Amino acid sequence: QVQLVQSGGGLVQAGGSLKLSCAASGPAFRTYVTAWFRQAPGKKREFVAGIWWKNGRTQVVDSVKGRFTISRANDQNTVYLQMNSLKPEDTAVYYCGLNTGLYYNPDMYINWGQGTQVTVSS
Repeated sequence: QVQLVQSGGGLVQAGGSLKLSCAASGPAFRTYVTAWFRQAPGKKREFVAGIWWKNGRTQVVDSVKGRFTISRANDQNTVYLQMNSLKPEDTAVYYCGLNTGLYYNPDMYINWGQGTQVTVSS
């Protein structure tokens, strides 16, 4: 069973930065894709960014492109989401998920981290 443990997040002023971590363990996770999603109050969970473990290829949603960067540290089995120039609309609970491919639909994921709150004040 693959396990994902998240860390990071918190409260930051608009324009600030935060870094989220998602540490993976378990069988075969290096053949998978790790994706970050976020869910704001009253809204559906939405895709933010994804990275392929095998080759490091990344994909980032347009609304955060140029501000958020997804990366991986193979030796630490960890995927990061560096978030810069944060805006109040980035406020949400952020989740990392694992799947064999990159899917924008969160219903396709069964392996999730515990979630971490990111709050951006104006």
